[in-house]
Amino acid sequence: MSAALSVPEQIRQLNDARKLVLGDVKYYPSVVKGILDIIPLTAPIELRRWGADFLAEAFATPALSNSEKETMQPYVLTRLEEMVENEKEDLWIINNGYDTVTWERIVRIKQRILEIWDKAPPPIRIGCIKFAQRVVLAQSVASGAEGRYGGALDVSLDKVPPNHQSLDPRTLEAEASGLLDRMLATLQESSDALLVDATLNCLSILVRTRPGTSTRIINALLNFNPLKLANSPMTPKAKVMIKSMEKTTRLLLVHLTKRDPHNPMVPRIQQHVERTMRMMMEIFDEAGRKRALAPQPQESHEAKRPRLSAAQVQIPPLGPGPHSLADVFTLIGNDGLRTFDISQVPSAMVARITVSTLSSLDTQLLAKAVGGIRSRLQTLASAPVPVINPNTAPLGVDEDDDDYEPDLYQAEDTEQILNKLDSTATAPEPLALLGDGDLTLKSFSLPQSQQLTPEVALSAGTGTIARVLDMMKSLEEPANKKPKAGFNRLAATTGSKESWMTILARLATRSSAGLEEVTIKGEEDPAWKHSLSSNIRDVLYNYVMEDFRKHMDVAVSWLCEEWYNDKLQQKAVGHHPMHYEKCTLRLIDGFLPYLHPQDKILTRFLSEIPELNPTILSRVRQMCRDPSVVQLALTSLLYLVMMRPPVKDMALDTVQDIWTQFDEARPMAGKYLAKYRPAFMEAATREAQSQSAENGAAPAIST
Repeated sequence: MSAALSVPEQIRQLNDARKLVLGDVKYYPSVVKGILDIIPLTAPIELRRWGADFLAEAFATPALSNSEKETMQPYVLTRLEEMVENEKEDLWIINNGYDTVTWERIVRIKQRILEIWDKAPPPIRIGCIKFAQRVVLAQSVASGAEGRYGGALDVSLDKVPPNHQSLDPRTLEAEASGLLDRMLATLQESSDALLVDATLNCLSILVRTRPGTSTRIINALLNFNPLKLANSPMTPKAKVMIKSMEKTTRLLLVHLTKRDPHNPMVPRIQQHVERTMRMMMEIFDEAGRKRALAPQPQESHEAKRPRLSAAQVQIPPLGPGPHSLADVFTLIGNDGLRTFDISQVPSAMVARITVSTLSSLDTQLLAKAVGGIRSRLQTLASAPVPVINPNTAPLGVDEDDDDYEPDLYQAEDTEQILNKLDSTATAPEPLALLGDGDLTLKSFSLPQSQQLTPEVALSAGTGTIARVLDMMKSLEEPANKKPKAGFNRLAATTGSKESWMTILARLATRSSAGLEEVTIKGEEDPAWKHSLSSNIRDVLYNYVMEDFRKHMDVAVSWLCEEWYNDKLQQKAVGHHPMHYEKCTLRLIDGFLPYLHPQDKILTRFLSEIPELNPTILSRVRQMCRDPSVVQLALTSLLYLVMMRPPVKDMALDTVQDIWTQFDEARPMAGKYLAKYRPAFMEAATREAQSQSAENGAAPAIST
């Protein structure tokens, strides 16, 4: 890589190299060697940080085999050791770079990081805490049930073979225990929320993956008081730090109780969490209360302005004109209020202010103000009309209108006027003089409205339904749906999508008299029928079929309304066209071709619609012509047998017909029939055996 390139350009090229190895891990060894040449100790800090992150990612990825990592580690560890030994280096480039092959280098790196733990700034100390967590994980024993968390990358002390030449398990475990105590001491000694939160987050992983440390960690958490900063002045920074530490601690404890609800320490943890939450509420409620107003000395305290009575209010008369309408209704002399633009205030706020003001206004003061304005209006009405000076009066033409020019044409004489009158076909009648009675208002009548024909009514109804559907599609579903109240529920109480769908379904099923079927006379077609209900049913059908899996609840609700209306009409009228079965067959014929073998929508549809009959179930039998959905059809029928006892025999009849008509469905259908109708299967077996005996062949029946 050319040294002339800037640091951002070099990082961009390094990112391209990273994408290369992520796409194919076989390039890792060569790319790692090239990276080490780019991140010497003299390289810019941005490049060294990028290189350290890349090396950590390379040794942590499970896609790279352990043998490849062992091959790369000698020269990688050398560079990492140089970085941590540099006194001017920071720990952003240190990221879990240890291996068990060259243990001496690992020890030096580890000791260097632990030495600067207490002296470094908070960001570097957070990195040290994370490193200590990894050391505790590696130098403690993991149980056999913990392999699912880390797999082959989870290094633990129990993986060290016995009689190892350089590793002493007892020494390593003791060091891990000391590091854990050092981490837990951060909770008691530090008041920095960043360090405390980082420690708490590291403890969560230790409890999960190393249960042997859980008792010590939980005891430390119960002894930790995140509200200790409340004794100091409650600055905004202190409030944020207290809330952060309390929330992190509470979430960690709640998480521990959920993971192990039978732990004997769960009641103690719950009491600690509740007590801490109560203390938080008391502290911040007390801090949020307003300070009482200190009593002010009487000498400097300005007396409250007394309320003016009606006798003290004086409404001045209007002075010399001219006057505007605002001058007539202005009762005060405040120039600020006179120039205030009331149109900038929202009308709702103006209405509230007006109502509250009028309700609290003194009656006498209001009467005096109304009387003052009335006297002003009378003064203006009785004022004499100003005399117009003809010499100075305007002529109705703007003085600055340069385009105005008067007509200077010569007036027509009498002969020209008579000739013009003779040339006109009809002469206009002379205008009569207007009297006083001619100024009264004359009677006025609206033109006759267009007659409402059945065609117009149907067209308007169809357009209304289309607009309702478009508006309904824009509505969002509520987060939590309330259960429906049955057929007697009020449909238009919430304005939700479900309410509008109920309205459309009831318009289709319970149409008013005269709209159920309308005969329209046309010129080409002498007589044809069109139903508003049919139009609404078409709208509902199209809406369901747009996404029948998502809109199946609408389909079921619609069919329930159809079934309910059919029952009412049969009871009241006796002879009425039935729509439930037609709509059900139309829907099932619409979505059956789009079902896949794992689809559950057929089972839901058959179980939720109000009534089943052989005609509807025959559609399920016909879908078995496609071998891929045979299992779906039989599973849906078995669900009806188990969960809808009234249609049990009808569903078994359908299974029996499927067994008879479709050879591909016989193995599965025979298994169901052998359980619920053994007599039929025994008879079928005997018949098959007799036929095979007559034909001299083996029986070809499947159970």
